[in-house]
Amino acid sequence: MTEADRVRFRYAARTDVGLIRPHNEDSGFAGPYMLLVADGVGGAAAGEIASASTAFALSSAAITRDDPDLTGFLAEVLELAHRQLRDDAEIHPERRGMSTTVTAIMTDGASCAMAHVGDSRAYLLRDGYLTQLSHDHTLVQRLIDTGELTPEEALSYPYRSVVLQAIDDRQPAVPDLIELELLIGDRLLICSDGLSDLVDDQLIADLLYTRDLDDAAIALIAAALDRGGRDNITCVIGEVEAGPLIRRHGHFVGACCPDNLIDPTPVRLGVSAG
Repeated sequence: MTEADRVRFRYAARTDVGLIRPHNEDSGFAGPYMLLVADGVGGAAAGEIASASTAFALSSAAITRDDPDLTGFLAEVLELAHRQLRDDAEIHPERRGMSTTVTAIMTDGASCAMAHVGDSRAYLLRDGYLTQLSHDHTLVQRLIDTGELTPEEALSYPYRSVVLQAIDDRQPAVPDLIELELLIGDRLLICSDGLSDLVDDQLIADLLYTRDLDDAAIALIAAALDRGGRDNITCVIGEVEAGPLIRRHGHFVGACCPDNLIDPTPVRLGVSAG
């Protein structure tokens, strides 16, 4: 592969606390080689601690990684994030029960992969058509999969917010790990359910297709706010472009700040997490 054949992401990231929640438990990261959203599960203790620490573990490990196995790398970091939450909950009992979803897409310039746990979502927009890449780890999705609920019935199902898998302090998750075949010009959207629960796929596709990245993120959040904004709303958008390898960097949005990190030391795989 020549340097000109390598891929990376143009990106934009936006978040909003919404109209009801008192603070933001979503964490997002966007950079040329990683896009992710982690949503602290509502009602659990210290959701912002869980989401921020998981997002930081993934993004900091990605900045220093040299492992060619992307899915194996993502699985290893999510296991490390679980251990961080577990160990922290033993030290701080008031945080027991903290958990977070996480959906992350990563490239090393040659290949791409996704890791997914929970009900945040990843979408692919290609040639104007939107495809959902992730599969919700929720009770309502399981009932749809087994034929016990129709998608229409699921819209009013009283337990639609029950998440069956998360990164938490109790047991390791079993993430969906998927290798992705992406093309130059593809657009990716990773979002928390504060967007996907309120804004339908057609409007997501229209806004993602017709605007530049930052304007699309702003418009998507505005659409969720117009529909009630009952949860935190986070959108991370990436567009696949060609170009040589550049410095691995990026920026955070939402809850991912030093005060919410269990361990602010960048994660380096192969070094004991304690």
